[in-house]
Amino acid sequence: MTDVDVVVVGGGAMGSAAAWQLASRGVEVVLLERFARGHVFGASHGASRIFRLVYPDPVYVRFAAEALALWRELGAGLLTETGGVDHGDITGLPEALAAAGSPGEVLPADAARERWPGLRFDGDVFFHPRSGRLHADRAVDLLQDLTTALGGVVRHETPVLGLRVGDRVEVVTHQEVYRARRVVVAVGAWTAKLLDGLVALPPLTVTQEQPAHFAPVDATEWPAFIHRRPGAVYGLATPGEGIKVGAHGGGPVVDPDARDFRPEAGRLAALRQYAREWLPGVDPDDFAPISCTYTSTPDSDFVLDRNGPLVLAAGFAGHGFKFVPAVGRVLADLATSGPGGDRRFAADIPGRTGKT
Repeated sequence: MTDVDVVVVGGGAMGSAAAWQLASRGVEVVLLERFARGHVFGASHGASRIFRLVYPDPVYVRFAAEALALWRELGAGLLTETGGVDHGDITGLPEALAAAGSPGEVLPADAARERWPGLRFDGDVFFHPRSGRLHADRAVDLLQDLTTALGGVVRHETPVLGLRVGDRVEVVTHQEVYRARRVVVAVGAWTAKLLDGLVALPPLTVTQEQPAHFAPVDATEWPAFIHRRPGAVYGLATPGEGIKVGAHGGGPVVDPDARDFRPEAGRLAALRQYAREWLPGVDPDDFAPISCTYTSTPDSDFVLDRNGPLVLAAGFAGHGFKFVPAVGRVLADLATSGPGGDRRFAADIPGRTGKT
């Protein structure tokens, strides 16, 4: 039995950020990850994720602003600010960003097409200069390296077989058992499996999603983009790989331990058709499919909460990566009896878990 102050289970982006934040506060922390470093089985791999402040909801705008300051602090080329555009239904976006003190610019479709010829627009476009691209793989590596540099322990290929919860938590692995004052659980698609019977959670749906990298037809500059329509679509340039384009959610429900990673023909065909209609700057016939997962709550809000000695991080629903360092701060607060995050993210809000 190894005694430790805090164990973080899950070495993806959220767990790694929590471990970094805890280690930076001088907390004795051990991070356990079931897979090898750099694996592709979770939701934190790859070279590109969108960063944006642009939400109609002030809670998320504030949270993203906190994350932006922390990404800049981390440095290391993790964030490239390319600017970003939202089109389709942009109702409330200009007002929300202006109210947060970070205004953007509304452009008519013709002006937007001239500025970004790789995209087609059929109405007003909202541009925000602080949007951009995050390098996911580098971010996870850096957060883990910082954790060890600050005195924390990071162990890969160490699956957690179970949790025994009392006043303290025993974390059972093949090699040893850790006994911790707090345990942060940030295991993405495996959350419900690991916490089954231990904590009441909102329903978590795991889906396999089907983005793809499309070859650009020229060297045009690309902003990050969100097409806000039924069946929303997002995209951004991934240097060396192409223009990443994906439908936001809606993929088939999967067991994360039984994924085949194969492209789903119908969804891939729909994505290529979208590229033909809306992305004149890419070749819809020159593409490389990507397989990833979403873990979503019914309301698409995150779960960031504490239940006894367990700290919970789940339900990032394909839009969580931009918040990674701020999520790490919230989880470290919760693990050290600090204030945590917005009550919006509590697991036990009436209705979220089926309770009243």
